[in-house]
Amino acid sequence: MTPELTTAEVTAPADTRREEEVSGRDQHSDERNDGSMALFPEDQVGELRARWDQIQAGFVDEPRGAVEKADALVAETISKLAEGFARTRAQLDQQWKRGDAVSTEDFRQALRQYRSFFTRLLKA
Repeated sequence: MTPELTTAEVTAPADTRREEEVSGRDQHSDERNDGSMALFPEDQVGELRARWDQIQAGFVDEPRGAVEKADALVAETISKLAEGFARTRAQLDQQWKRGDAVSTEDFRQALRQYRSFFTRLLKA
């Protein structure tokens, strides 16, 4: 019995599908193990985690200050995330307004980002 193909597999260029078959990667190879795409670049994630670790370490000496800093860091992170989505949306809007053809790949990437974020929101 042949496994069913996903939409992503069907719409992927033939070369990409062949490469995935040979390498053993699936269509979600750019997604993390929990099935969601990374929302920030790795270097930014590292910086945010380091800041969180500093905040957490400061809790013992200054609990209130640690909570205030945690609140500010979470707000900043959410703001960065929203800005990233707004930039993506603005780029697509500009292409549409100029009459440029927006590729299916552009739409696919945008939809994957929204799906990843939406899935995480529902898990929260």
